[in-house]
Amino acid sequence: MQISLKWINELVDIETISLEDLIEKLTLGGFEVEEILEIEINNEIVTTLEISTTANRSDSLSIQGMAFEIAALLDKKLKTAVYLTKTLDWNKEIAKLRQNNLKTKDCTEFNALIIENVTNFTSPKWLKEKLISSGIVPENNLIDFQNYIILERGYPIEIYDFDRIVANVKSSRFSLALSSANVNDEFLANNQISYKLDDSILILKANEIPISLAGIIPNQNYDSLKTTTSLFIEGSLFNAAKIRQQSRTLGLRTVRSTRYEKSLNTINLLETLSRFIWLLRISNPNLKCKLHTSSSIFEEQTKVLELYYNNIKEILGPIRSVQVNSNQYMLPQTITLALERLKFQVNYNEQNMSWLVTIPTFRYNDIEREIDLIEEIGRLYGFNNFLTRLPSFTKIGTEDFASQVRKKLTLSLISSGLNELIQYSLVPEVTYLPNEINLVNPLVKDYANLRSSLLPNLVKAVEENNKKSNIVLEGFEYGHVFFNSDFQTIQEYEYVAGVFGGSLIKSSWSNSSHLLTWFEAKSKLDELFKKLNLITYWQFYKPFKEKTILHPYRSAQLFLSNRSKLGVFGQIHPLISKKLNISTSIYLFELNFELIKEQVQKNKLTIYQDYSSYPKIIKDLSFIIDQNVSFKELEEILFLNGSKFLTEINLLDEYNGRSIPSHQTSLCIQFVFQSYTQTLTNKNIEKILDHLKDLLIAKFDVVIRI
Repeated sequence: MQISLKWINELVDIETISLEDLIEKLTLGGFEVEEILEIEINNEIVTTLEISTTANRSDSLSIQGMAFEIAALLDKKLKTAVYLTKTLDWNKEIAKLRQNNLKTKDCTEFNALIIENVTNFTSPKWLKEKLISSGIVPENNLIDFQNYIILERGYPIEIYDFDRIVANVKSSRFSLALSSANVNDEFLANNQISYKLDDSILILKANEIPISLAGIIPNQNYDSLKTTTSLFIEGSLFNAAKIRQQSRTLGLRTVRSTRYEKSLNTINLLETLSRFIWLLRISNPNLKCKLHTSSSIFEEQTKVLELYYNNIKEILGPIRSVQVNSNQYMLPQTITLALERLKFQVNYNEQNMSWLVTIPTFRYNDIEREIDLIEEIGRLYGFNNFLTRLPSFTKIGTEDFASQVRKKLTLSLISSGLNELIQYSLVPEVTYLPNEINLVNPLVKDYANLRSSLLPNLVKAVEENNKKSNIVLEGFEYGHVFFNSDFQTIQEYEYVAGVFGGSLIKSSWSNSSHLLTWFEAKSKLDELFKKLNLITYWQFYKPFKEKTILHPYRSAQLFLSNRSKLGVFGQIHPLISKKLNISTSIYLFELNFELIKEQVQKNKLTIYQDYSSYPKIIKDLSFIIDQNVSFKELEEILFLNGSKFLTEINLLDEYNGRSIPSHQTSLCIQFVFQSYTQTLTNKNIEKILDHLKDLLIAKFDVVIRI
């Protein structure tokens, strides 16, 4: 934004401050001075500054806004310019003309005026000079007045030809409405380009006839002409995210849409419309004006933040003082005055040394927390007026527990043959998983969502490596994932995920090569959990109804001993492997690292046990059982009823063949019995085994095989 110091001087006295000091004040106040320009206007050199502001400071994107900031930074009062005090009182008319058909969450304020008897669009000389000093070439027509209002007030105003609207809608008593466009509608804008619309585009209509792409650009058919005598003026405020989305969809950014994208406030909109009418009245003294439409869903709210003196001291530190090595801090009175200079209402509590600060509406966009208030105090006082000191440490820092667990887990994964991967936390709009969180304003479509899982990026990494002939990629990644909660907030968790498999392996030199099986892949995770001393439970599940990366019949959920869901494991979905042209024997896992950390922290005590010096007795049992009964269920019941001597249960074999009925399977289970105090006899074990057989027959209707 280019501002004229001569224009600023009309609103705040800056004649006594040098240009260098002013630039330093602005820079320390958060406004970057990009360039100093000297422009000759009517044989007079006018100094202007090219200033950039942060995206959340829409209140400073005008001469009035910058004058207020400069006055606050210099601790000076604003001058009362006569031309800024003239306004129109429309409160009674607005109450009569409120319309419900313009009420939408995407438009917080809408006002439309009819201005008649406009015969002279010539811009006054002083107005042209101010435009030139701000880097705008005057056109000596209505556009000059529009540009001037944007510069002075920061609000965009749209101008239409009232007579042309009336001629098309066949009535001067038309009503306005905001609604979504129809898919594939064509809209001819006043830049002479036709745009194809969809239902995400908001249209302003007069009796169902589109007159504007809301908040962006008017219809060419209703643009004001040189012969126009009646104007239709729109002053409105639109939702910043909506306008940003529309501009991106259409590939169209205008001066107006750029302003709306920065979240303008409602307070000064009617004053801006009044100012526009007074400007037109300079050249058109017989001008007539009446309010046509008014709509508002703006509800005045009070934002109050609590500010503590101790927090200010801790964050900003001591101020520079004449006395060396003295720790002097800002006085509470100085803090109160600094906040009042910014029009904050302040209530100081001397007892607990805190302030209740009421935020003015024009600062709602950027003042959200206590730290924002502390930043404002430092900005006004000058950050260079605080001492820069490193804090002293009373003790040597130690590695936190999360880092220790992460290091142990990383070493275990690396020893299993996996490499650590690092990837971006943003993912494309379309992935293999649902419920990802959309960014309001993504830079590119490839990074449009916050990820809800680490797995899509791992699959993409395998695909990219496969394209570059690096067929085997086995790796793991730590990363943050994001979920929408029931309280309309975003939950963030740290996960660890991995991918492996896809290549031929050999268990020994004499055996032939084969692809990694599901059970061999599972054993890798089991080994990992043993190293971390984690007891986990595996539960088979079928993710049919959800969009998934994992195989619908070869997936498992993992649970800790307290039944908290630890994560998932499974083979890649065959449709995805076919689509990406990668191996079907790739396996993926994703674990909640925060749960791992908590569980490891609980398992601080490791208890060691002696080996038994007495021999083991091993017994095998074969039986036919319903194939829907899981081995995990069998194992739990057998351990529960198998006496204290039963130490191991192993699945030796599973068989489905001609001799086995359909929907059933033959299992061979190995039982290992051992005592720590005596030598077991076959008689003891046969008694236990008979009890287990009876239990299996009674509970699962098994058929014992001989």
